[in-house]
Amino acid sequence: MTVVTRMHLEPQTGGALTIARGECLKVIDPRGEQVSDLMSFARDDTREWLSSGRTIDYANTIYLTTGHTLYSNRSRPMWTIVEDTVGRHDFLLTPCSPDTFRIIYGNTAPHPSCFANLVQAFAPFGIAPDSIPTTLNLFMNVEVAPSGELSILPPRSRAGDYIVLRAEMDMIVGVTACSAELSNNGTFKPIDVELLAPEQSEAPGQQRSAAAAPASV
Repeated sequence: MTVVTRMHLEPQTGGALTIARGECLKVIDPRGEQVSDLMSFARDDTREWLSSGRTIDYANTIYLTTGHTLYSNRSRPMWTIVEDTVGRHDFLLTPCSPDTFRIIYGNTAPHPSCFANLVQAFAPFGIAPDSIPTTLNLFMNVEVAPSGELSILPPRSRAGDYIVLRAEMDMIVGVTACSAELSNNGTFKPIDVELLAPEQSEAPGQQRSAAAAPASV
């Protein structure tokens, strides 16, 4: 597939872009063990968003991988996972936020967060902070004990691992390089994003700018 747009996210940052139905989004972990939060909204009506609950209901699993469809809050397909070199992604935890670090880590000092980065990235599209729900946690490795207790383990992704999702509608997409220490095995690394043209309409050399530059907070 032809790369239409590339977006490099430095550690603990985020960005947004628009994607058309049929195009694909490739999210790459270039160094390994780095989580990336992904959220999307329908471009023609941002009251329709990627739904954790609908997707888990219809997939009947908490772990999403190749072949799974990701649904909106209106039960319409938003994404299909077409390639996945890792096989462990989930909707189990919300994007880290200043409150995450205050409540879980006891840290009240300023700290970058996925939520704050998504707020900044989506702002040019008129998407308010309260509209950002639970994100798809790419490369995150959460184990569920029989008791229901969650354990956040190091991501299974290695350098160069990736996931490719095909857009099933026109969307606004936000992506981060996660800022939570525990999620990323104690280190922060970049995330690379590529927007890929549909195979049937490839135009070699064609480039399109991202709708919003990477944002950091």
